[in-house]
Parts: sequence; structure tokens; C-alpha cells
Amino acid sequence: MNTAKEIVERLISLSDEEKIAQAKYFGIKGGIVLGITSPQIKSIAKEIKINHPLALELWQEEYYEARMIATLIADKNKITREQMDSWTEDFDNWAIVDGACYNLYRYTPFAEEKIFQYCKSEKEYVRRTSFSLIAGLAIGLKKMPDEEFLKYLPLIEEYAFDERNFVWKAVNWALRQIGKRSLYLHPYALELSQKLSLSSNSTHRKIGKDAFRELSNPKTIERIKK
Repeated sequence: MNTAKEIVERLISLSDEEKIAQAKYFGIKGGIVLGITSPQIKSIAKEIKINHPLALELWQEEYYEARMIATLIADKNKITREQMDSWTEDFDNWAIVDGACYNLYRYTPFAEEKIFQYCKSEKEYVRRTSFSLIAGLAIGLKKMPDEEFLKYLPLIEEYAFDERNFVWKAVNWALRQIGKRSLYLHPYALELSQKLSLSSNSTHRKIGKDAFRELSNPKTIERIKK
């Protein structure tokens, strides 16, 4: 299993009609979806190990699962801004956005630059990338100073108007993850959540109320303290 063609052939052999239907139900569409589980995808990627040229080849395939493997085997030290932009322009469902952000983008030295770039796009999945990336940084990069996340709160407020399903949900996710990252960040995120919840804009209110509900929950606060 050393070539993109061989990997695709293996993926096709694992295709599951029932899981294809489930994936489409949850909004995983675009290209060709084979209905392969996340553990299976991760297992195949683990076998391959980091292989940047192969990742670039797999991205050119029409299959969602092949592209997800590409995000797992791409080398964070070799991917360029241009490659990242090209992949982001190809995004056609929320799962590949979140997978790329979590598996690869958040580890690149230009993650912050791309957050501020992609949010300006009018394309739904490109804009989602900005906020999925913020959430990924908040969840996974423990060594990143908490103060660094304060600059993302004005961005969240600015784009909280976007009512498109896969944008507002990502904006909401970013806000909640910042608030849950630490006791230092929690009051800032809670304050913004409350401000949005009192807005005259319906999308602001939806994002704000949902985030405020979670961030004000005593159980959430207890988890942050640990």
C-alpha cells in the first residue's frame, strides 16, 4: 500500500452503504463518500505514517476518506501556505474542514495568519475553517499562552452574524472552547456570550445563548478548575 491508487483501492474495498447513508445524513457530502469509519481511517493513516508527497497525491482523489487520510499523513513542517490555501478552497463539507484543522492546520507556523485570512472569505467552508481552527488551537495546544486567544474574541463577535449552518456552529464552537480552556479565559468568553445573547440579531442570540448556557453551567466551571 505505497501508492495513492493502492490506498484508494483499499478504501473502496471497505465501503459500507449503511455508513454512507449515515454520513450524508450528518452533512458529510461532496466528492465521493465511501462510508468508512474514523477509526478505520486513522488505522490506515497510522500504517502509512507521515508521507507528505503521498498526502498531496491523495488530496487529488475524489474520495472524502482519501482526503481525510491526507490530513493525517501530511507533514506540518512541509505544507506551504499555497498548499493550505488550495486544500481550503477544495473543502466541501464540515468534516473535512474540522479534520484538516485538527489534524494538520493548527500545527503549522502560519495558523494564526490563516485564521484572519479565511474568515474574510464569503465561502461557507472557508470561513468555517477560521473558527474550526480557533477551536482546534484552544482544545489541543496546551502550551499556547491563554492571552493569545483574546485576539480571537473580537473576530468571533464580528462574524457571529453569519447565519449559515456550518459557519455559526463553528463560531459557537470557537467561543465555547476558548471559554473552557482556562479560568483566565472563561470570564472573557462568558461576557461575550452574554453580550451576543442580548443582541437584536437572531444569529447572535442563538450563538450567545448556547455558549452562555454551557459556560455558566457549574459542571463546566468545575471541569475548567481541574
